Amino acid sequence: MKVADVRAKSADQLKDELVKLKKEQFNLRFQAATGQLEKTGRVSEVRRDIARIKTILREKAQAGQA
Repeated sequence: MKVADVRAKSADQLKDELVKLKKEQFNLRFQAATGQLEKTGRVSEVRRDIARIKTILREKAQAGQA
């Protein structure tokens, strides 16, 4: 997920995307624990996407307060 794509979305869309990514992260961790994970790089990719979304949400919240 690109930063420009994240910035273009509204706060509600970002929150929905965050929930979806957290579910995916849980499933990936479960697959890793049971030895069924095929794409190991996806774990770090999802983690970074979550961080990106949280950062943009915080920036939008701070811009709204200022």
